[in-house]
Amino acid sequence: MMNTIIKLEETALFILGIYLFSLLHFEWWWYLALLLAPDLSMFGYLFGNKSGAFFYNVFHHKGIAVLVYILGCYFKIEIMQLAGIILFSHSAMDRIFGYGLKYEKGFKYTHLGEIGK
Repeated sequence: MMNTIIKLEETALFILGIYLFSLLHFEWWWYLALLLAPDLSMFGYLFGNKSGAFFYNVFHHKGIAVLVYILGCYFKIEIMQLAGIILFSHSAMDRIFGYGLKYEKGFKYTHLGEIGK
């Protein structure tokens, strides 16, 4: 039951990200092209679990995404707003599929449980 509630909440947040993107002056293909970009942070795992978890978590933390978006709104920098929306939407999408923030002991250990169990 709780897993379903989390997925529904994250789906609503993903839809919010789409709505916020619609308020910007970018073509829709930008959203689709950039949606998986935060996963480039997984390259941090090339330097070990600790650095991998750090970089992954920075690029998948919704609080950081919201901060980037708000700073973009405050300074009227639309590309910064876009970055915040992409980070936020991507993180919501990952959590819909069960990928959470990472623990330092390995990629499959997340705050939502172990991936693959």
